[in-house]
Amino acid sequence: MHNKSTIAEIEARFDKDVARFSNLETGQQTTLDASFTMELITDGIAAIDPQPKNILDIGCGAGNYPVKLLSKMTNNPDVTLADLSQPMLTRALERVQPLTTGRVTTVKGDFRTIPLEENSFDVVIATAVLHHLRDDADWETAFARLYRLLRPGGSLWVFDLVAQEHFPVQELLFKQRYGDYLTSLKDTTYRDQVFAYIEKEDSPRSVLYQTRLLQQAGFRAVDLLHKNLCFASFAAFK
Repeated sequence: MHNKSTIAEIEARFDKDVARFSNLETGQQTTLDASFTMELITDGIAAIDPQPKNILDIGCGAGNYPVKLLSKMTNNPDVTLADLSQPMLTRALERVQPLTTGRVTTVKGDFRTIPLEENSFDVVIATAVLHHLRDDADWETAFARLYRLLRPGGSLWVFDLVAQEHFPVQELLFKQRYGDYLTSLKDTTYRDQVFAYIEKEDSPRSVLYQTRLLQQAGFRAVDLLHKNLCFASFAAFK
């Protein structure tokens, strides 16, 4: 784990990548089912809590999920946007603020440590962010904080890169099948570049690991929404 990217290195990479993370139609090319999952999660939030008062997006990037979600809301909620990258936050604010008469707040920094009011959010969105967590203690602390941020009855919505519990299955789904997908986008050099930055920057855990941890943190229910190879979306309810 000590050779993984630092928070500062991750911030620097995202500072340079705002345009790619601002595309609602395509999402991230390297992410399987990005557009499908965005629709699925935002439809899920709108169906279960059609009038949330207070929404938090951690690792919000350029604001794709709040933009999509607000198009499906019948009210004007407050939205808190949190991210390591100031250029991402600036772009997210530009896109989200016109879509709600509620207060839109940006908070720069690591969601594990930035000042956020506990028991105050109806919805927390965490997409393509949790894979940056590192050891077990880090995951446990982060999930416990996400639980505390939600009000009773609130919900957490996650979409992320995940690992498999059984190593041969990990090799099949990630190295072989996902590798074939990346090669189909361009070539084997591109595949190897993506694999290299995942190895350097990411520490994904399995859906089962995260489900157990969510339950340990106190969530009363966890639902798997969708899984395709090494990407999954799920929701947890306080």
